[in-house]
Amino acid sequence: MTKRLEQMIRVDHAGEHGAVKIYEGQAAVFGASPKTAQAAALVRDMAAQEQSHMDHFDALIVERKIRPTLMAPLWDMAGFALGAGTALLGEKAAMACTAAVEEVIDAHYADQIDELKKLKTEPELVKKLEKFRSEEAEHRHTALENGAEQAPFYRLMNKVIKAGCQTAIKVSEKL
Repeated sequence: MTKRLEQMIRVDHAGEHGAVKIYEGQAAVFGASPKTAQAAALVRDMAAQEQSHMDHFDALIVERKIRPTLMAPLWDMAGFALGAGTALLGEKAAMACTAAVEEVIDAHYADQIDELKKLKTEPELVKKLEKFRSEEAEHRHTALENGAEQAPFYRLMNKVIKAGCQTAIKVSEKL
């Protein structure tokens, strides 16, 4: 296995763990309140898909004996805090968080798919990444349909969250 493939799997593993933590943070805030029932249901649905992505990468990390990122504990805390923090700002802010994160992940998976296809390697991983990418794009679409762009300070939040995700990707590839 190439060093680059290990980096891809390591960062995807970290990213899916982060996504699950973001949704856990949002779910913790939305709880069982009737006032936030719709947002809570959306979060639960998206979290279930993210959990299946995470389970896949958990298995791949073990199967291929790839070291997870050393940053995992920090990313877990940051993901939960990001999810809870945006949910505390309201349902639209939580959706803005999802839209920003999923936009970065969609592009990230697209780049990986292109890279693997050019190398004509890992066809099963490519299939999984294509499936996951489609689901991530669906999450972004759901977030936009549910008011993401109407969140207070949407543009600022979008830029900051995307920059944080892009930084986490670069760091997780290496550490």
